[in-house]
Amino acid sequence: MRLYLNTARACHGNWSLTVQGTFCEGIHLVSGDVGSGKSTLALMMAGLLSPTDGSIGQDGISSSMIALQFPELHVTGTTVAEECRSWGLDPESVLGAVDLMDKSDTPPLSLSRGELKRLYLACILSGQYDLLLLDEPFSSLDCREKERLCEILARRSGGIIILFTHEQTSFPRVDHIWEIQGGVLIDCGELPGALVRWEHAPALIKKLISAGRCPKNISPGDLMEAGCRT
Repeated sequence: MRLYLNTARACHGNWSLTVQGTFCEGIHLVSGDVGSGKSTLALMMAGLLSPTDGSIGQDGISSSMIALQFPELHVTGTTVAEECRSWGLDPESVLGAVDLMDKSDTPPLSLSRGELKRLYLACILSGQYDLLLLDEPFSSLDCREKERLCEILARRSGGIIILFTHEQTSFPRVDHIWEIQGGVLIDCGELPGALVRWEHAPALIKKLISAGRCPKNISPGDLMEAGCRT
């Protein structure tokens, strides 16, 4: 499976984003400042936004899903249970996994933002897709839920998973890092070599690298191992 960015460009007034590169199977992290174009890139990759110039192509991808940052944009059910059924899922299995069994008859939009995000991600991650685009999946989640999401992502096999985020503390192990700088998508490369080229790397990772303890990856376990290395 391949996702090709053929010098695709998005423009809005004086703002523009230019992207070039190939995304293969595995977990990819796309970082960048707020407003840099991460969501725009996710929409273009999903085919929901046409590039102004260039093109985006696919090879071997037969199913795709995009999870937008704000889960309320996707709600269709009048109750939490109905929302699960709208995804073709058994409410009990989904709600039990995210500690929302007592909210089964509650309107989804009356949930807290964190609860709604947990529900939404649980529904999406119950499916298998060749291309899975997650725009700011960690937003609105507490530390425990961020860790749980990382564990779920680590257990998935096959397909292309792309995380668009400015998260600085919780990450799954990833295969490739990209970042948006000055309106251009930069290919930092595969891990661990990508870490020394990652301008948006969290402060802890930069500190470990400067101390000569470059982590093998970016998960909490990898950072702990690097920090304890002698």
